[in-house]
Amino acid sequence: MPKSKSRNLMDVFPEETREAANLLKQAVPNMVRHDIPPNPIHYALWYSYAQGNNAELKQRLDRIVNNFAVFPPEAAIKLYREYIINGELEQARSGQQQVIDVVDTLESEVTRSLDGGKNYEKSLKHGLEVLHEPVMDELPSVLEELLDSTYAMQEQQEKFLYRLQAAQAEVQYLRNQLKKTQMAASLDALTQVFNRFSFNRFLEQALAEQHPNAALIMLDLDHFKAFNDQYGHVLGDRVLQTVAQMLREQTPSHALCARYGGEEFAVILNPCGKLDEARALAEALRAKLQSLRVKVRNTDKTLDNITASFGVALAQPGDTLDSLIHRADEDLYRAKRSGRNSVGAKTDNLTKTRSK
Repeated sequence: MPKSKSRNLMDVFPEETREAANLLKQAVPNMVRHDIPPNPIHYALWYSYAQGNNAELKQRLDRIVNNFAVFPPEAAIKLYREYIINGELEQARSGQQQVIDVVDTLESEVTRSLDGGKNYEKSLKHGLEVLHEPVMDELPSVLEELLDSTYAMQEQQEKFLYRLQAAQAEVQYLRNQLKKTQMAASLDALTQVFNRFSFNRFLEQALAEQHPNAALIMLDLDHFKAFNDQYGHVLGDRVLQTVAQMLREQTPSHALCARYGGEEFAVILNPCGKLDEARALAEALRAKLQSLRVKVRNTDKTLDNITASFGVALAQPGDTLDSLIHRADEDLYRAKRSGRNSVGAKTDNLTKTRSK
């Protein structure tokens, strides 16, 4: 069932890491110059301003900062809805209208089916009344009327069944589209593991349990900036995709894998009752990653091993998102300091620390 495709947020911001960083370096000074609060809505607007792909948005932003001493919050929200998430709103409105259309069609068909049933009931009632009469001269016409009514009712029921099946197919399509949209919003576009937002949500849910029974593994690819500088971001992206695929394949079904940011990934183990269990998985992932080989397609050259440093932390009662991530990060940087390509030292891993 073909559907029109609206622009989504990934179409609005398609840049690779280096280009995105350059645009951000242009956007932030503009915000500082006009004393604009650094919230996500303003970031998105001035990032788009730096892109330069939307002349109308650029003109409206210029007009606002020239005419107002303070950037009006209501203007920012209006522009954000109109230029940034307009495609998402169109998809939502389209899906809502499709559901309304399905319901309207079903209501119409049910009404027609009920009307047909009432007419059939009248025909049966009339036929029974005639059959009780002592004179049977009208019997042939009564039987013919009943037969016609039966055919009409059968045809109506067949049409209703067809419409019902079509409606069921439409509802299933809408359900699948909603699932795809929800999943797209939860996944990192490049690596197809969960994104940072989803990671935060799942980890907070695990820590909100009365008796938290989760562990966190953080891993950061070693010397990845130098790798990108030497081989380019296209091959760097392939490495990130390969690492993400390895994580999906080598972690247990109850684990959640996410791209934490840049070349850093995270694995949430829930349940996980022992730190040694999480460290054993981290060590297995480290060894598997070291064994992977990446080839340059146009030269068929095999590159040096890809390695990562790992940090592990076990959730404790009273842990917050920040405190657990902070402990895992500390463990990871112990691995970095000890030579990389390792899992951080056990020492002090259970000591609670808080992010500043």
